[in-house]
Order: sequence, then C-alpha cells, then structure tokens
Amino acid sequence: MSDRQHSRDATYFDSIYAASDDPWDFRSSPYEREKYAATLAALPPRRFRVGLEIGCSIGELTRLLAQSCTSICGLDIAAAPLAIARARCADLPHVAFIRANIPADWPIGHYDLIVLSEVLYFLSHDDRAAVARLVCRSLSPNGVVLLVNWLGNADNTCSGDEAAEGFAAAVAPDLRLDLRQRHEFYRIDRLGFADQGALPPGPPSACRRCH
Repeated sequence: MSDRQHSRDATYFDSIYAASDDPWDFRSSPYEREKYAATLAALPPRRFRVGLEIGCSIGELTRLLAQSCTSICGLDIAAAPLAIARARCADLPHVAFIRANIPADWPIGHYDLIVLSEVLYFLSHDDRAAVARLVCRSLSPNGVVLLVNWLGNADNTCSGDEAAEGFAAAVAPDLRLDLRQRHEFYRIDRLGFADQGALPPGPPSACRRCH
C-alpha cells in the first residue's frame, strides 16, 4: 500500500530510471503526443520571457515549451533523465536544466510561465501546499500557471483530481482558474493572478541557478 504521507524521493525515481531511460514512454506514446498538443494549445497566444517546468524528466515537453519562451528552465529530482534532457535540447541555448528536490530546492527568480505536468501527485500534502506558496511568490505579473494531471489509478500520494483541486484551493484567492479542460485520461488547469493590482512590480528575472 502507498505511503500517502510522504513525497516520492530521489531513490524512488532513480530506481524507475535504472530500469528504463524513458519509463513513461514520453518519446513515442500516443497519449503523450496528444497530451503535449493539448498542453501547448492551453497556453495563451503570447511569448513568455522566463519559463519554469517542474518535473521535466527527459525534456520532451521542455523542448516544446521552449518554442514559446525566451528562456526556460527544467527541474527534476533524478539525475539520469536530466542527462538525456540536456542532450535532447543541446541545440537550444535558451533551455537549461537543474537537479532539484521540490519544494526544498525551489529556484530563486520570477517566472511568467510555470508548468507542473504530472508531478503534483508525487508530492505529500504538505509539500504540495509549500509548492503552491512558492508558485504564488515566484509568478510574475500577468504570469500563467499550467497544471496537467493524469486521471488514472496509481500508487501515488493522491489522485490527479485531488492534486489539481488541492493546488487551486491552496493558491486561492491570489490565483484563480481561468481555464479547465477535462480529457479522457488527464485534466488541464490554467491559473493566473486574480488581482493584477496586487502583483509585485518589476519585470521577471531569470532563475539564478539555471543560467
């Protein structure tokens, strides 16, 4: 039975990547291809100055998000997928990757796009709440937060619905939902600041650890 009180640690993911360099079939799965397309379509039609992707794995989605970002940083808790991600995006100088255990290693900076795709349900309740606070603190004026959560059954700390609804509740009233899509196997939620007048002044800054 799953221990739903604790976040999945580096050992958990290292063991998964030891068995396969692409354990979730990010490169070729029809599910992943369709989900990536829907994720990109859920973004507002604009260019983002600084993006942050939490749980980037081997960098497949990072490479796609990079098309809409002047710079983007991908974070992952495991070393093995990051080596693949760096090679995958070696031709994109505006893409960077760091190893980080979220929320403890949250990078310093402000971001106008923060993507958490299929990662929240690996975190404990307390860590999800901490991530929600950090997102609110790090999101730039007119920034966008995009959540993607698988809806299937797995031995995770919570379900995809619980992850999305809990995050939305944790960031309220600072952030509010402006898009919610429910697909057959996953859901997409997009959030932004509810009160633009309450946003911190100044342009977004790049992550100090990514550049």
